[in-house]
Amino acid sequence: MTADRPILLRAGAAFAALVLLVAALGVGAAVGETAIPLDIVAKTLANRLWQAGYALEPIDEGIIWNYRLSRAIVAACCGSALALSGVILQSLLRNALADPYILGISAGASTGAVSIAILGFGAGLLTLPIGAFIGALIAFGFVSALAVRAGRGTGAIILAGVAGSQLFNALTSFIVTKAANAEQARAIMFWLLGNLSGVRWPDVGLAVPVALFGLLVCLWHARALDAFTFGTESAASLGIPVRRVYVVLIAVSAVMTASMVSMVGSIGFVGLVIPHVARMLVGVRHGLLLPASALIGAIFMIAADVLSRIIIPGQVLPIGVITALFGAPAFALILSQRRSAL
Repeated sequence: MTADRPILLRAGAAFAALVLLVAALGVGAAVGETAIPLDIVAKTLANRLWQAGYALEPIDEGIIWNYRLSRAIVAACCGSALALSGVILQSLLRNALADPYILGISAGASTGAVSIAILGFGAGLLTLPIGAFIGALIAFGFVSALAVRAGRGTGAIILAGVAGSQLFNALTSFIVTKAANAEQARAIMFWLLGNLSGVRWPDVGLAVPVALFGLLVCLWHARALDAFTFGTESAASLGIPVRRVYVVLIAVSAVMTASMVSMVGSIGFVGLVIPHVARMLVGVRHGLLLPASALIGAIFMIAADVLSRIIIPGQVLPIGVITALFGAPAFALILSQRRSAL
């Protein structure tokens, strides 16, 4: 019986996490400019998934299924992916300030997006999300090459990321200033601050597999991440293939971040703050830290998206504004508590 207890605890924790996530998705689908009762949300899902035949208002059903539910799912995937990327980079680089955008991915995505939207690259065959994804991968390739040339260490990766971010941010600003009209500049700025308004079910088909794949890869390497806490030499002495793990996990972090940024734009503080919050709740063991970060990131992003729609009546704020308004004070509080503990 004693041997079965850890398994039961893990199963119970997984079930509780699933319930929390489903509840958050339900709230995300129910709350908005027009409030819709949760039972209507449940009946809409029953109609759409199992043809239950409940008599519902077509407008309510359309809002829930075509707009809010897909948006909530993508928000959850985005929060999970960014939080996981933050855990990976903070562990591998051993830097509490590392976040997914330190690799220059967000800056490259911005350049790719404005190249499609303003310069017309792709001759109309490439959409803005595809352009953002290509730009993110180009930026990651540039930063990786620069880091390898500079020495492959953690400091080299951070410095290369800063240089890459500055370069691609400058390119984005140059394109917007030189070629965009007022309407294009406003649209691009709104997208750069994070925007879930255009998310639909095809985006769910990309976001869910990417987030699940990233979580599984991270959990598979949880023991290696624990070893990296004590440095690369300690990890190597424990039999961890340091270079392979570095390449795999940083590449997974890059793919997750690039995929999410290409769909919703640049959203700050999620990958920076959520891993610290999760460590305060469950500790530093990555077997617990990774799923906890994914869950907290998902719930936080859903809540931020709901707030972005209701905080100002009749107006939708960029979701990056909401995450920064809550993330910056939270990070300041975490830093102050760390200082008081020393």
